[in-house]
This record gives sequence, C-alpha cells and structure tokens, in this order.
Amino acid sequence: MMEIVRMVVVLSVITGLAGFVLSGLKVWTTPIIEEQVLTNVQGPALKQLFLESTNDPIADRKKMPLPGSDDKSVMIFPSIKDGKLLAVAMEAGGKGYGGDVNVLVGFDVASDKLLGIRITTHKETPGIGSRVEAPAFTKQFKGLALEKAALKKDGGGIDVISGATFSSIGAADAVKQTAGWYASLKDSIKTSW
Repeated sequence: MMEIVRMVVVLSVITGLAGFVLSGLKVWTTPIIEEQVLTNVQGPALKQLFLESTNDPIADRKKMPLPGSDDKSVMIFPSIKDGKLLAVAMEAGGKGYGGDVNVLVGFDVASDKLLGIRITTHKETPGIGSRVEAPAFTKQFKGLALEKAALKKDGGGIDVISGATFSSIGAADAVKQTAGWYASLKDSIKTSW
C-alpha cells in the first residue's frame, strides 16, 4: 500500500513539474511566435496589398477595440504615403474544410472599398482547397463595395471555387467579418493616423 502511495506522489510531482515547464515555455515563446508571424506571414502579404505605401505597416500598426465588445480588439495595419492614410488592412479567419482560413483584407479609405485580399494561413487540402490562394479567386475581391464582399449565393459578388466550396466559404466569411469591422471602425481609423 505504501509503495502505491509513493508512486502516486512521484507521478503527481512529475506531471505537475512537466505542466509548469510547458506553461512557462508557452509564455516565453508566444511573443517570439507572434513576431515571426508578423515578419514572415503578414509582412509579405501587406507588401502585396500596399503597393504605394512608404511606411512600415507592421511598425505603425494599432490595436483597436471592436464596438460593442469590452474584451475583443482587432489589429489594424495602415498604408501611408507622404503622411496621408491611403488604406488599412485587418486579418480574420473563417471556417474552411481543414480548419480556419485566415485572410488579410485591405480597405481603400478614400472609397471605402476593398483594396484586395491575401490568404495568410490555412490547412486546406493542397491542390483543392488551397486554390483560395490563387489570383483567380483573390482578384474577385478587388474594388468591391463592402456589402458585395460575400459569395453570390449570399447576394455578394464572389464566385465559389468548384471543388473547394468550404474553403471559399471560409475565406468569404473572413472577408465579410473584416468588412463589418471596417464599417464600424472607419471613422476612428481615419482620425487615428
């Protein structure tokens, strides 16, 4: 009986120590991972969206609280040329077939239309769902009014990719979500930079 108690105590100490080490590693690596995502994922996508910008959108980014929510906020990346705000970008995720399809969406602040989109991360099937990254899909969003940033079946202007319906829906949902954020924050955004 005493040996069983000793084994339980030893296993409890080992698992407690392992849990403590893992939580410490998570806290220590989270800022490093976020910096790598900014530099290697969002940075190149922002450069493709903001062709005219003379600023560093990552360095100039701001976190803004979402209206009607006390604890939720969105990161906004600005495109500035000669001291004038040209566009902003926000990222959201939509449920695809293999998981979230994360989309960086650019908005032209002068016309309040979509500047374009870039898929940042996804876990969709290569060659099928991954086609949401292709220009044939992403170019459909360029110049769209906010209310048209949805699939045609939902009254928008976007065609679904044949064979990649869930991936298309996930990307379109992410764009629709950021369009709602932009619409509710555009006055604050235009006065922030």
